[in-house]
Amino acid sequence: MSSLPILVLNSGSSSIKFSVYEAGDGERTKLFEGAVDGIGTDLGKLWIKDATGKKLVDETPAVPTRAVAFKMVADALHSGDFPIPAAIGHRTVCGGPTITENQRITPELIDEIESYSALAPLHTPIAVFIMREALKLFPGVPNFAVLDTYFHRTLPEVAKQMPIPAEYVAMGVRRYGYHGISYESIIHQLEPNVPEKLIVAHLGNGASISAIRNGKCLDTSMALTPTSGIISGSRTGDIDPGIVIFILKKIAETTPNALEAADKLETVVSKKSGLLGVSELSNDMRDLRDAINAGNAKARLAVDKFTWTIARWIGSYVAELNGLDMLVFTGGIGENDIAARAEICAGLGALGIVVDPTRNNVRGEAVISADNSPVKVRVIPPAEDLIIVNHVVRLLG
Repeated sequence: MSSLPILVLNSGSSSIKFSVYEAGDGERTKLFEGAVDGIGTDLGKLWIKDATGKKLVDETPAVPTRAVAFKMVADALHSGDFPIPAAIGHRTVCGGPTITENQRITPELIDEIESYSALAPLHTPIAVFIMREALKLFPGVPNFAVLDTYFHRTLPEVAKQMPIPAEYVAMGVRRYGYHGISYESIIHQLEPNVPEKLIVAHLGNGASISAIRNGKCLDTSMALTPTSGIISGSRTGDIDPGIVIFILKKIAETTPNALEAADKLETVVSKKSGLLGVSELSNDMRDLRDAINAGNAKARLAVDKFTWTIARWIGSYVAELNGLDMLVFTGGIGENDIAARAEICAGLGALGIVVDPTRNNVRGEAVISADNSPVKVRVIPPAEDLIIVNHVVRLLG
């Protein structure tokens, strides 16, 4: 295959991140990356930098809408200063029960993904919009959906099946799992020496954890939606369903319309809970650490809830794997919060997890386990864009 420039798109609620790789036979070289930030404000920012970190574009335009933001990206890539992409890969959180394979995007595929927006309501509507815009603004360029759920397609039925009536199972209610591109990137970086029994904790504003056997997903904390599993920035994680019913009934007292009440409930469990809900301060771990240092008891409780929950999941996954060879921390908190890693592992010595405080005093890639630790503990930053490029190249044939 001749060398091709591949554009990777990863869109969020207030930003569009992108990167371009040059992909040849077995070679992947990042050419540049960039983002449009501050969508919906007059304080927008468009920046592009090369692989060395040199700023190539640094502008502060008004970015009133996502359409304006993406047109800025398209205009920059068509300016002649950068190679026009030969293919585009879209990070796609969930395709629903009918779309389980990474594949080329068509208008029909976009409609199908959109029909399951309720499974990832914070992500899918945005991704669907960008897909449609990409087909218009890059005519003739093949676009591909690369799914976060793809890695979790190996989940056994006992993990996928939910204990609910069959009529809802038939509607697609099951465990899908998320952050799969991140997990796949960790396996890619560990190859060819992927441990048989592996746990990876992807810890960021959204947090999840997966049990992996021989490179394949055995179990994962997120289920039907990214709200489930571990407490995260503003999401509840797993809670007693009776709590959800209680909150919904309280909302219904002043909101008789069922759909409106459900939307309000979704806001509670996805945007007002988690670290933010417990601390009543912030969903950002850095803010909470500052508050803890200032003596804030609610911030301390929120962080303790976070690390306690993750330790419990690790323990259950060690049982599920029948042992453990390696524990990997990844994601923004996993890579950078030294205290969180220490707090999570502090009580896991009986499981063979012993962290060396000196080795742990680092941000970024490292082995942080002690020499006498039966389980190796590592910090590995994810390489999600690289995995998306690899899938695009594979699908191009």
